[in-house]
Amino acid sequence: MENSAEDAEIVIIGGGICGLATALALHRKGIRSLVLERSDKLRATGAAIIMQANGWHALDQLGVASSLRHTAIPIQRGKTILLSEAEEEKETPLGTSKEFRCLKRADLIKAMANNLPVGTIRTSCQVLSIKLDPVTHFQHLTLSNGTILQAKAVIGCDGVNSIVASMVGLRPVRFLPLSTCVARGFTYYPDGHQFGAEFVMIIKDQVRLGRVPVSYNLVYWFVTRPSTNQDSTISKNPVLMRQSLMDSLKDFPAHTVEMIRNCDMNMLHLTDLKYRPPWDLLLDNFRRGTVTVAGDAMHGTGPFIAQGGAASIEDAIVLARCLAKKMHNNDANKRVQVEDNTLIEEAFDEYVKERRMRIFWLSLNSFLIGKKLDAQSLVVKVIILALIVVLFRDPDWHIHYQCGTL
Repeated sequence: MENSAEDAEIVIIGGGICGLATALALHRKGIRSLVLERSDKLRATGAAIIMQANGWHALDQLGVASSLRHTAIPIQRGKTILLSEAEEEKETPLGTSKEFRCLKRADLIKAMANNLPVGTIRTSCQVLSIKLDPVTHFQHLTLSNGTILQAKAVIGCDGVNSIVASMVGLRPVRFLPLSTCVARGFTYYPDGHQFGAEFVMIIKDQVRLGRVPVSYNLVYWFVTRPSTNQDSTISKNPVLMRQSLMDSLKDFPAHTVEMIRNCDMNMLHLTDLKYRPPWDLLLDNFRRGTVTVAGDAMHGTGPFIAQGGAASIEDAIVLARCLAKKMHNNDANKRVQVEDNTLIEEAFDEYVKERRMRIFWLSLNSFLIGKKLDAQSLVVKVIILALIVVLFRDPDWHIHYQCGTL
């Protein structure tokens, strides 16, 4: 039996935040796309996502910010609490300037998916290969169900282990490990919590707990601590994971241990932290022919400045804008037939050029913070801190960026 074949204008591989944001940005510009997700349903891995001013600007461009603001309270203030051996607490203000909210990833995924045309998303679609047709110059994608898609362009939004990058010969993303792991989760308070609208970071030695209210009943939290040899086993067992976290927080205030004890066991995640050398972002080629990558497939970074999700949505806005500029008439908002792949390649090159330095600086900032947390030597910590002060004098520099309009 012959394989069935379909034509598609632009295929987006990966139905996560970046993939859906890219599809929605293209839709807003009148460009059709098809999103392929290998799972049987859209998933929201990672519980929640902190969204700051630059991310809200991008969500406004997608047209989903207004509805999402109803799902998360604005964070009004923040502070860091240092717990000393003498059991004295030292509080310092923590910047939450401009708009700062914590979104449930499921709410973000749902908002974007609901604004896409019916049929844009296909689940249970695994891509087995991507090959360029030498005659038509279309990308041929072979799916696990036997379907062959003929696409003018392919955008890989399939995460740090991008199969798109490997299939088309882009250099694989190189990650190096930190000696720190992070756990994330939700805790629900039926009668309401007492934390108000405040983001709090509590630190003792090498253990850090961050707490961010999503609503007046739901709190998102994360814990970073040194990795152990047991983490690979613990990460597969929510009961062991919870107990390990409670043990790590034994010297923390009682309410923090209670928050972990009452967490949603189905939303617990424990992962090792890795970093991508920032200098790789200056050297890598993120396009081959009419194939490019976005989101974590392009610039996976650590969580230390809470910009991973926002940066992915910025990618989507810039990518859609660059494509639309090439695929539309200059004097009318009318689509033209693109027979020459050069236009798409030029659009992708403009996108990469616009994003490269932005993601480099985000990556470098995150890298330095991660290495400071990881360093055992006081001298190394001081050197890294000095670099952070010199290079990132304004701690909120990253949220002042705007990705422009659609």
